[in-house]
Amino acid sequence: MHRIVAKTQLSPNVTRLEVEAPRIAQIRQPGQFVIVRRAERAERIPLTIADANPQTGTITLVIQAVGKSTRELVALEVGDAIRDISGPLGMPTEMIAKGRALCIGGGVGTAVVHPIAQGLQRRGVSVVSVIGGRSKEWVIFEEELKRLGEVVVCTDDGSYGRKGFVTDAAKEILAAGGIDIVYAVGPVPMMRAIANLTRPFGVHTIVSLNPVMVDGTGMCGGCRVDVGGETKFACVEGPEFDGHKVDFDLLMDRLATYRTQEQESAARCGDDCRIGLQK
Repeated sequence: MHRIVAKTQLSPNVTRLEVEAPRIAQIRQPGQFVIVRRAERAERIPLTIADANPQTGTITLVIQAVGKSTRELVALEVGDAIRDISGPLGMPTEMIAKGRALCIGGGVGTAVVHPIAQGLQRRGVSVVSVIGGRSKEWVIFEEELKRLGEVVVCTDDGSYGRKGFVTDAAKEILAAGGIDIVYAVGPVPMMRAIANLTRPFGVHTIVSLNPVMVDGTGMCGGCRVDVGGETKFACVEGPEFDGHKVDFDLLMDRLATYRTQEQESAARCGDDCRIGLQK
């Protein structure tokens, strides 16, 4: 059992949990994730390790409540426990040793960018982050990223930071030159747009993919993605890949496979989830 020691609401449907997982906290690396099971027969949910504290033996999980299982997970309170946390899983982030990196996070993807920026900054790499949300209340991890380098905030409605999409700010930064690598994490359309943006600049671009994952070993095959014309298993060979080689159309199609069942399950959740989320 993994006890929850802190809980914070980051945005209307994104919650941060600090959870006891001492062995994972000691060895996790940027880019890796865990698979969480709230209770004995609950769904297995892959979550990026947004941060870790080896001294306290805790890891940070950032959860976007979009379906039944994630709603039940964020309904847990401090003192409650999560049944199983398996990890760290996946391959660590490909890091450059020097130069300047552009980290781009959209929505909850900003929490995934955070450990990457941490790892880069520890290596002495200069980090500039571009993060975005629909409006101010949807912007997360701004203060954490400011400790690691320059941060540009974008909101769709202009209520905070600069008005527009992260792609607009990223284009200006790339045009100014001096960027050696780009890391982009967020909704699939955003990552595809960033990959298309960086291609003519010739800047290596890494994206973190979110296909359906079940066992975390590659055996179920649900996490299959096409990268450079080859089938890859995101849970063991990823979740990060060269964004210029990813077949984003196929990824979006597979993500929609269980959409009807997910919506039906979320609709049945109701008051059993014990939370009132803004949809």
